[in-house]
Amino acid sequence: MPGQRCDPTPEQVPAAVRVHKISGDLAQMDNVDALVNPWNRNYMPRWLLFPGGVSRALKRRTGPGPWKQLARAGVLPVGGCVITDAGHLSEHTKLIHVAGLNLVWRATEATVDASVHTVIRAAVAHQMHRIAMPLIGSGSGGLDRASSLHCIQKALGNYTHGHPIDVLVVEHDDAFDHL
Repeated sequence: MPGQRCDPTPEQVPAAVRVHKISGDLAQMDNVDALVNPWNRNYMPRWLLFPGGVSRALKRRTGPGPWKQLARAGVLPVGGCVITDAGHLSEHTKLIHVAGLNLVWRATEATVDASVHTVIRAAVAHQMHRIAMPLIGSGSGGLDRASSLHCIQKALGNYTHGHPIDVLVVEHDDAFDHL
């Protein structure tokens, strides 16, 4: 169902997570069930926002459809996510928009941790086996890349059994710099 919310909860869904760190352009990833879009908490009207970085690149590839679905989801808690269609991308790919920033538009270890847990829980619940996510919080969120990667790896390390899932952690290779 497009625009389905996934709010963070204390329980964890166990999964056998295999992490692959790669360099590339997240918006160009294919052969994945979902692309993760680090987003804000959706509390400002969409027309006031100018997506940058990953969100901007994804919006250019997907068209406006997924972003309209996201806007209808309303305000998200930190770490909350919304699964939408992927617009002009493959019909088999979804977008998982996750609220990785706090109210002052900053990322912390706690916001990245909550985001990663919710994304994995949503991916497992939707029987996804391969997702691609950027370094959450390393753009406008203010975290350096090493801190973001450390937080992501730490959060993913909590999952050791169950539904197998491959997580491609994508560090951009300057593909977004010209956008």
